[in-house]
Amino acid sequence: MIRSYFLFSFRNLLRNKVFSTIHVLGLSIGLSAALVIFLIVKYEFSFDKFQNDPQSIYRVVLNSNFNGMAGKSASVPAALAPTIEEEVTGIRATIPVMQFQGDASIDVTINSLNFKQPAKFKKQTDIVFTTPSYFEMVPFEWQAGAGPQSLTKPFSVVLTASRARQYFNNLSFTEMIGMEILYGDKVTAVVTGIVKDLDEITDFTAREFISYSTIAKTSLQQDFMMDIWNDWMAYSKTYVILKSGVHSSTVARQINTLLKKYHPNRNHDARFTIILSLQPLNDIHFNTSYASFGQRTAHKSTLYGLIAIGLFLLLLACMNFINLSTAQASRRAKEIGIRKTIGSVKNQIVMQFLCETFSITLLALAVSISLVPFLLELFSDFIPNGVEFNLLNDWYAILFLIALVSIVSLLSGLYPAFVLAGLRPVSILKNSFSGGGLTRSAGFRKILTVSQFTIAQIFIIAAFMVGKQIHFSLHQELGFRKASIVTFDVPQGNPANHHHYLANTIKNIPGVQKVSLGFSPPAMQGGAYTNVSFNSGKEEKNIPVQIRFGDEHYLSLYNIRLAAGRNVRGGEHVNELLINEAYAQELGFQNPEDALGKEISQPNGPSTPIVGVMRNFHESSFHRMISPLLFRAANDGSTFHVALAAGGTASEGWIPLLTEIKKAYIQIYPEHDFIYNFFDDTIAGFYQAEQNIGELLNWATGLSVFISCLGLLGLVIYTSETRRKEIGIRKILGATVGTIVSLLSKEFIRLVFVAFCIATPLSWWAVNRWLEGFAYKTQLDWWVFLMGGLLLMFVAFATLSFQTVRTASANPVDSLRNE
Repeated sequence: MIRSYFLFSFRNLLRNKVFSTIHVLGLSIGLSAALVIFLIVKYEFSFDKFQNDPQSIYRVVLNSNFNGMAGKSASVPAALAPTIEEEVTGIRATIPVMQFQGDASIDVTINSLNFKQPAKFKKQTDIVFTTPSYFEMVPFEWQAGAGPQSLTKPFSVVLTASRARQYFNNLSFTEMIGMEILYGDKVTAVVTGIVKDLDEITDFTAREFISYSTIAKTSLQQDFMMDIWNDWMAYSKTYVILKSGVHSSTVARQINTLLKKYHPNRNHDARFTIILSLQPLNDIHFNTSYASFGQRTAHKSTLYGLIAIGLFLLLLACMNFINLSTAQASRRAKEIGIRKTIGSVKNQIVMQFLCETFSITLLALAVSISLVPFLLELFSDFIPNGVEFNLLNDWYAILFLIALVSIVSLLSGLYPAFVLAGLRPVSILKNSFSGGGLTRSAGFRKILTVSQFTIAQIFIIAAFMVGKQIHFSLHQELGFRKASIVTFDVPQGNPANHHHYLANTIKNIPGVQKVSLGFSPPAMQGGAYTNVSFNSGKEEKNIPVQIRFGDEHYLSLYNIRLAAGRNVRGGEHVNELLINEAYAQELGFQNPEDALGKEISQPNGPSTPIVGVMRNFHESSFHRMISPLLFRAANDGSTFHVALAAGGTASEGWIPLLTEIKKAYIQIYPEHDFIYNFFDDTIAGFYQAEQNIGELLNWATGLSVFISCLGLLGLVIYTSETRRKEIGIRKILGATVGTIVSLLSKEFIRLVFVAFCIATPLSWWAVNRWLEGFAYKTQLDWWVFLMGGLLLMFVAFATLSFQTVRTASANPVDSLRNE
């Protein structure tokens, strides 16, 4: 019996090729979206699930609040970890994790008898200083060495197998033990252990582990500020593993007591507070507020949004299937009547139609599976690199597809199956069929159509608004120049005269406008902060501020304007600084001129006079308010800022000029790669997540409109079929094609208008919630909703015209032949 059901299904698919193609196309879109989104979501929620007792692992994080402006950081004072180890109870292990300063990379040199000359590896990353407890938190499989104790002594290093083979390719793991590795000019370490690379999805990506005790034996003790409590940098992180039964809040209170004990002035200003808290391991991958530099995190809200988009597209596909299936009812009415006449019962006919739906869903699934590799490649820019589709080796994906096909088949097939199986054979075979149960269900089909277009309308308005906000962010006045500026770093540790010689060489290259030595550009992701104080005579204000460094050309190169005073002077040992208007106001100066001549103090440093006040500029993305900032004179920066003459583009016109700059760089630093960035690309990178959302919304909008129009096409086909005799009579009585098109279209246009009325308040609420994440945002204009509605009306009318014009133009004799 089942075999005959599928045989009849196959024959019916071949007889109705157009409708079958539309069925498969609509469902394959929904299934493809659901499958790709499943792969992304499964990957993101698989991070760090392999640790032993993961619920007891926490990262210590810092929460600051200055005058209502909240700040969050995964970086903590370097002195915190050893103090926790000694003074806090309830902790099984404390794991400090330190990285080299700057971009956390360093040049590595291998001195080995296997090499004729020392082997050098430039800018190696994923190197950390840590303790043996790290391997309790992240369980590695040991290939050589004495296990975690290999990291006890100073100047010891443990390598992952891949990094070990990179350094000592021809040696066995046992032979690698005892080899020496030189890290820059800072540390020489001996290999004491080899661990197998993690074959897990994790945010712990370190591949070299230098013993934490090494820091105290080298100049890194001062570089890492190991005894400082009032400063913290991105290279310093601390993890803890709690004892069984100990609550995280208990440990957090003890840690904050430590901070109060060793940094008693942290809350001197009532408006400025610092609180340390414990972040659970399962929150690290999803909490972007504490994301480290270079760490890829996932937004749970974005993932839930993806799930919603997948469900909506799948629901639209099912609605579309129902509309198209019921639209075919009049064509299959006689088949159903004959089946009932010769003895088929209702359950058999229901099963027959469910088998047809299941067959179509399987075909759509086959199309979807073939499309997935293409879709992963198409969206590779914002699909995580670890997302793969290997159906034969992924049981979760197989189970998901089985459940997906079953649910879609039932959702899509049950309603049409029961409606079609409920048709009366007597009225059908007497040729008096006019829709029967289908006519009584017209209201339900209209609800489906309104629902489809409501979802499509929400997508359209959301896509418009995301694009509008991105355009606003990228083209709004920022308070500085961003176009035609290139930045690059030179190796640290080189004499300052090398920097100045290179700067003078670049200045003389035709096409270069200005060159400045400094550090970070005006705007940067995450910011760079310092703790400074100002004594007004009445009170001392300790305010964390963003900091920038540069020479006397920095401001003019970036067109940063002054509100009062003058620029910093050039030359060595200049002790001057500028502040922005926001900082001047926080210090209590109503007029920028009042701040001139006042002095700012840094811990363990001399007081520095304020010689100028800068106009406010956006030092970070539009997600955040403009914050207090100071600019300190520095003539020996390692970051070059080069303003290029107008007229080129990053991809074409600048290539010859950049080639000349590279030649000058290589002459001085022949062993280092020339890596540059365009500053406007850096600004655009602030909104990469929003641009990814915008692109996803554009695709979702296009697919939802397409599927909705397929459903609308199905409904107009059904209406045309049921009213074809009426249309024939109207034409004989003199009705024009335009009159009949209007007659058939106006009801459907009314449905689209109802969808617009429902979608407008929903999309207004959703977009407003999304815009709350921006401190500076575009306006939610009325014309966005009007444009979205008109666009959907136009697409819907174009879809309707495809069928209504065809129906209105048909020969009325054909429709009345059987009367």
